[in-house]
Amino acid sequence: MSDNQQLAPHETMEVHELLNFKTTAVMKAKFLQGVVFDQKIKQLMEKDVETSVRQIRELEELYSRSQLVEEGEANA
Repeated sequence: MSDNQQLAPHETMEVHELLNFKTTAVMKAKFLQGVVFDQKIKQLMEKDVETSVRQIRELEELYSRSQLVEEGEANA
């Protein structure tokens, strides 16, 4: 997707769903890190959290291209 293209409404909803899923997964992984005692598993979970946070940032960047977000800001 080039920088000047916008997301269609259905694409916006899909990105929103992905953001919700990834955010929930990060929260769950961070919580579970506190109860996991195996260091290898903990390291895998930490790496997963780092990757997920990076993906969330990318999805937020994509979400900001939504027609719906821009219309909402114009109406505010």
